[in-house]
Amino acid sequence: MAGGNWSLTNQPVLPGLYMNFVGAAEKAIESGARGVVIAPVKAHWGPIGKFVEVSSESAIHELFSSSEADGATAFTTLYLSLLGGPKKLLAYRLADSSAAEAKVTLKNSLSVPEDAVVLKAKYTGQRGNDFKVTIQSSLALAGQKELKLYEANKLLRTISIGAGTAEEAVAAINEDSANKWIVAEKVGDGALADVAGAAFTGGNSGISGITNADYIASTEVFETQDFHVLTLDGVSDAALRTSVVAWVKRVREEGRGIMAVFGGAKADDTSSDAVSKSIARSVAADFEGIVNVGTGAKMNDKEYSSAQVAAWVAGLIAGQAFKESTTYAPTPFDDVSRRWTRSEQEEGVRNGVFLLVHDGRKVKVLRGVNTLTTVRDGLNKGWRKIRKIRVIDQINSDLQKLAEDHYIGKVNNTAEGRLALIAAGKQYLQTLASESVIEATGFDVLLDPRFYGGTAQFTPEDDQVFLSWTADSSDVMEQIFGTFYVQ
Repeated sequence: MAGGNWSLTNQPVLPGLYMNFVGAAEKAIESGARGVVIAPVKAHWGPIGKFVEVSSESAIHELFSSSEADGATAFTTLYLSLLGGPKKLLAYRLADSSAAEAKVTLKNSLSVPEDAVVLKAKYTGQRGNDFKVTIQSSLALAGQKELKLYEANKLLRTISIGAGTAEEAVAAINEDSANKWIVAEKVGDGALADVAGAAFTGGNSGISGITNADYIASTEVFETQDFHVLTLDGVSDAALRTSVVAWVKRVREEGRGIMAVFGGAKADDTSSDAVSKSIARSVAADFEGIVNVGTGAKMNDKEYSSAQVAAWVAGLIAGQAFKESTTYAPTPFDDVSRRWTRSEQEEGVRNGVFLLVHDGRKVKVLRGVNTLTTVRDGLNKGWRKIRKIRVIDQINSDLQKLAEDHYIGKVNNTAEGRLALIAAGKQYLQTLASESVIEATGFDVLLDPRFYGGTAQFTPEDDQVFLSWTADSSDVMEQIFGTFYVQ
């Protein structure tokens, strides 16, 4: 899908809808149309290099394991993101070349036993090392055998393997639709010998060798997905942040309305210079598509770094209706890791730091700002608000789909065709106005006078249409000022 920004001196080659958004042309969308979070994670289980939709805490246990030993990050990252309430959460497991599945070899019952079947964990990772298998005669069916699969002392699955031949066992295991844990490979013949608690070994999660390059490589794959917010899995490496910020900038310039949410290390959140370190992260990014979380948080006697809290913020941003703001949004946390003073909070907000604060009753978001501090040409101060950026991104996405589905390659570029396109654009804006996302008056869609009419400065090509959009985006109340007169 082609799209993005354009200029008079550098017009695009690919067919598509190319929109320039300036401060006066901010528009928004209907509630709930967006909301997809992507999170790269490290785990002891689950498919590597594939997108997996996660919809509940139990799904995290099943898909990736809840263990966070030896550097695994899946559970915390995905759990916190789910608490934020995204419409959809996509996990993407990273692993290095040492990743291996646990396995056990079963022998036949010949007088001189030989290898007959190799059982392997369905996925690479340490979790498989906790698997054990027992093969014994069925108590219910004479002449039949069954395989019992355990994880530690928990029975996961009982599978009937017929008479227990290698061929029957492999077929029964691999064709069992409820078997989510192991696969079987036939390497010999004969009936399987009975075993009790044969342990799987050799599982490796492939975590220790993961580098920044693996994260950066994953972003190339992320471009193939339709998503809106990226969160890292608690990593806070400055070089990685720099690379991802550069990637977000490029992708947004190409017309993809994505945001990324970062944070810092736990030690930085509570250090004596926590404020300056948080601000430094925002200043280094200085971009409307990047959100920098400045405070860690506590929940259920566990403390999370601001880099981990970023996963919750990503879920919050993705899950909100587009008439909502993250400002003063309630959080699930019990406290923050460091309570910033009033002056520190003001300094943080001015410098693009997304803060959580404890107001004496609960923990809430202070103000929904991104890291933009240098307002570039064509922007205004509104671009520092997360809500406004989400609005801009969605209108761009909606118009892109409108044009591709109904106009590009389908409607003749005649006066009549251009009027139809304009009418569709006005109808779209009218919908936004009726939802109070943009102001109800003053919005319009016109042919760009620089290209059409008596004052035209340029001549469009036969397959080009240049439109001018005008709208005044609304905002939520964030500051209320009053004067109390005492009589």
